Amino acid sequence: MSDQPTLAGQRERVDALCGSLGDEHPDTLAAMLELADMLWARGRLAEMRAIEEHVVAVRRRVLGEAHGDTLKALGKLATTIGAEGDLDEARRLQEHIVERAPAAWGESGRDTLRALNNLAGTVAAQGDLAGARALLDHAIETLHREFGEADADTLTTLGNLAAILWQHGERGEAYWLQYQLVETQRHARGGDDPATRAATAILNAMQRDGMP
Repeated sequence: MSDQPTLAGQRERVDALCGSLGDEHPDTLAAMLELADMLWARGRLAEMRAIEEHVVAVRRRVLGEAHGDTLKALGKLATTIGAEGDLDEARRLQEHIVERAPAAWGESGRDTLRALNNLAGTVAAQGDLAGARALLDHAIETLHREFGEADADTLTTLGNLAAILWQHGERGEAYWLQYQLVETQRHARGGDDPATRAATAILNAMQRDGMP
C-alpha cells in the first residue's frame, strides 16, 4: 500500500494545520503548496492559483518581497498563471523574480539559474526565440562553470534549450544539443538511468520526426 498522500488526505492535513496553527503558519503554507502541486497534476489550475496567491500574500507580508521563500512561491504562481494562458503576466512576475534573485540566492545560485530557466520558457512561448536563447545560454554557461556539465540542473537547462530550438524550427542544432545531453548522461549515469532513458527517447523522437 502506497504511503503517498491522496488529494483528500492532503486537504485534511491542510485543514488540520489551519485549525491548530492558523492559515499563515510556515508549516501550513508548506502543506498548502504541497496540495497545490497535487492539484497541478490533476489540471485544477483555478484552485491551485487561489492557494498560491494566499501563500504569496502571506509571505510578502511576513517575510518581505525579496525573501527567497517569497520568490519561490511567486515562481509557482507565475507558472500557474502561464499555464492558464496569461503569458504576459507570467513573464512580468518571472522578470520580477529574476531581478531580485541574485540578492536572495547569489548571481550563480541554483535558484537564480532556475528562475532564468523558467523565464526563458515563458519568453519562448511568446515567440521570442532570441530572448529565450540568451537567457538559457547564460544559465547553461554559469551552470557548467559552477556545477559541471553532468550536473542535473545543467542537463535540464540544456534539454530545455534543445526543446525550444526544435519547436522553433532550429532542428539541426536542437538535435545536436539533445545528442550531447544523451551522451553526457550516459557517461555520468549509465544507459539504464531513468533520466538517460528519457533523454534518449526524446532523441529518438527527433529522429522519427525528421531531421533536416
